[in-house]
Amino acid sequence: MLTDDSRTTTQQLMHTAAGRTVAVSRYTPEVLPDSGRIVLDTPLEPYDVHQVWISLTAAEARQLAGMLLRQATLLERPQTPQPGRIEVDPVAGDLYAVDVRSHVLTVDQPLDAGGGDAAPTPVELCASALASCTAHYAGGYLDRHGLTRDGLHVTADYTMAQDRPARIATVSIEVTAPGLPPEQAPGLLAVVRHCTVKNTLDHPPEVTVSLNGNTAGRAS
Repeated sequence: MLTDDSRTTTQQLMHTAAGRTVAVSRYTPEVLPDSGRIVLDTPLEPYDVHQVWISLTAAEARQLAGMLLRQATLLERPQTPQPGRIEVDPVAGDLYAVDVRSHVLTVDQPLDAGGGDAAPTPVELCASALASCTAHYAGGYLDRHGLTRDGLHVTADYTMAQDRPARIATVSIEVTAPGLPPEQAPGLLAVVRHCTVKNTLDHPPEVTVSLNGNTAGRAS
């Protein structure tokens, strides 16, 4: 079916290596009087003679589990996506589903750290945020100056601190922009050195951590 109509919420789509598209959505309590239903859908293919089948890799199975978990959580905890809010729920072991507006990401740990290595680690996503924000600002600079983004590439190499507390110690960002005239290099560097994520690292935000409900403690 793969229809996104008035009966269901916006679908989350997963495209498998075997060529299937899997859609996960939900019937809300407004549609079904009870607690609602999670809807799992996939289109019929010409080779589906007797039955519809889905073949998943281990990583795809974990991704699907995260999507189902997110829909179940939204049925139990309905909410309107809020700017600046990220929701995280466990899937299995060290694999967690991260909901950002209508998008679901996953994080995991490497095998040598006891995880399943099914997704990047939170620390890797932290460095990735800096690299991708740099790329976004670089691309914007090229667009504003009528220059091509062809060949634009950003790399981020990071190292972990050897002492406590556990943290990223250094990040080295390198921007490759083949279409950039040499005389405009200082301008691009000035822009990317002040991307939002780097500004956040240069001016750390106030972070508070608390327990929901009966708060047993608070740290900052």
